[in-house]
Amino acid sequence: MFGKRTNVGDAAARPRGPAAAPAAAVKPQLPLPAAPMETSSAQSAPPEQKKSEEYYITKSVIFGALIEAIDLAQLSKLDPENAREEIRDIVNEIIAIKNVVMSIAEQEELLDDICNDVLGYGPLEPLLARDDIADIMVNGAFKTYIEVGGKIQLTNIRFRDNSQLMNICQRIVSQVGRRVDDASPICDARLLDGSRVNVIAPPLAIDGPALTIRKFKKDKLTLDQLIRFGAISPEGGEVLKIIGRVRCNVLISGGTGSGKTTLLNCMTNYIESDERVVTCEDAAELQLQQPHVVRLETRPPNLEGQGAVTMRDLVKNCLRMRPERIIVGEVRGPEAFDLLQAMNTGHDGSMGTLHANSPREALGRLESMITMGGFSLPAKTIRDMIVSSIDVIIQAARLRDGSRRITHITEVMGLEGDVVTMQDLFVYEILGEDANGKIIGRHRSTGIGRPRFWERARYYGDDERLAAALDASEVRDEG
Repeated sequence: MFGKRTNVGDAAARPRGPAAAPAAAVKPQLPLPAAPMETSSAQSAPPEQKKSEEYYITKSVIFGALIEAIDLAQLSKLDPENAREEIRDIVNEIIAIKNVVMSIAEQEELLDDICNDVLGYGPLEPLLARDDIADIMVNGAFKTYIEVGGKIQLTNIRFRDNSQLMNICQRIVSQVGRRVDDASPICDARLLDGSRVNVIAPPLAIDGPALTIRKFKKDKLTLDQLIRFGAISPEGGEVLKIIGRVRCNVLISGGTGSGKTTLLNCMTNYIESDERVVTCEDAAELQLQQPHVVRLETRPPNLEGQGAVTMRDLVKNCLRMRPERIIVGEVRGPEAFDLLQAMNTGHDGSMGTLHANSPREALGRLESMITMGGFSLPAKTIRDMIVSSIDVIIQAARLRDGSRRITHITEVMGLEGDVVTMQDLFVYEILGEDANGKIIGRHRSTGIGRPRFWERARYYGDDERLAAALDASEVRDEG
């Protein structure tokens, strides 16, 4: 298949078919001097992870020879494992022909880097393989940050230049039928494992493409694990399980990175397997385990500015799909009105998330979204709709030490005049911090004996478990 690989110099003349077009996405540039940002990035990296500028120059030269020597049309017919072995064989021959001197460890690292450039997402591959990383933030070609344990760290990861970074961004978004370029410089997409991706490209991003990846763990978290991590108390976790099972309409509120989507995934585990669930998302990232799930995803406009499908379009359409529950990944705009309508018309157990810092603020934001969506309704009418639609608000937060906690489980009670009344079932109290700066706190039941959804819990046969969870929490707090 690659019969001329031993004569790397003649490979440039080898004809390549249309399938070789991806070569443009990884075509090497001439070695350039290190950019100022690159130097500071290297200085911040741990000493054992630093790579010299000579390494990158050598890699660029070998990579260029590989692209000339390889037939991408034939390579694309191989499975990933065989393609990786073929690339490694060719690179080893190029290293021998060019008399490149490097240690075995450096050679192995170089082989892995080049295979990742051709077949994967280049320098991002080692970060994507780690399960302890929550976010990857690429600020141009020479600075990449990660979030681990709630704290942001600078890494040694760098790209050859902004052109390589842009090519990788295009490779990511094209897999889900989207594009990012000068005409459409902002794009939301996802990786094949469901990880959420945002790209903002020049000219909007001044210092080169900005790529942000919200990674999903390979092993999906459950409420029981959140209890073990201290995100919620055992009694609070039991109440959340009952809320999910008895078809309460739930709004999950929280700031960026507070764990809203993770919590939503956990709550959906308690949906019965015979229920038909329809999810609506900007970038499909929910990981529901039920057998009867229909996943819908918005679509951006095409080059002519036509064909966009908004979140509101999806929510309105899913009402015609005979859903039993509607799950909206994130409520951001006028689709809030349609979600409330759905909750009010027999789709009990529907759920959604939004950005807010408290349950009260979440309802205010919901009202603002409806008003800004062009609905000329009196404020009292909107609040009536909110009160009759939403049963429970669950507030998530990321604390200053990087830990994530469920800080409120709050019921929406009703209206007193023009004010929505609410009551907390569980709250998280911060008591202090230890010598390492870790926050010490506790989840406390507020002593509400019978929440508003008590009758609903009794209808589903969970009233005794609900009473036991609330009573046990009260006893523990008194103790």
